[in-house]
Amino acid sequence: MSVPVVMYASAVCPYCIRAEQLLHTRGVTGIEKIRVDLEPERRVEMTQKTARRTVPQIFIGDTHVGGCEELIALDRAGQLLPLLSGKTN
Repeated sequence: MSVPVVMYASAVCPYCIRAEQLLHTRGVTGIEKIRVDLEPERRVEMTQKTARRTVPQIFIGDTHVGGCEELIALDRAGQLLPLLSGKTN
């Protein structure tokens, strides 16, 4: 996959783990993980970018996907792979 993936996450978040597993299943080999539990100032950054305080918050390229549930819904709708490959309308 050619589009960069960034995920704001924490170590003990089961939704973060599930989202990462799904992304790996869909061929993503590199996820830039920003650990808000280790760097609290990054949570402020995340909140400013997304208007959300919960993790995960996932960006695929410039697109803010949202959290794990939104990622799963995108996959079920058949829109995740095109987004990951940069082939969106």
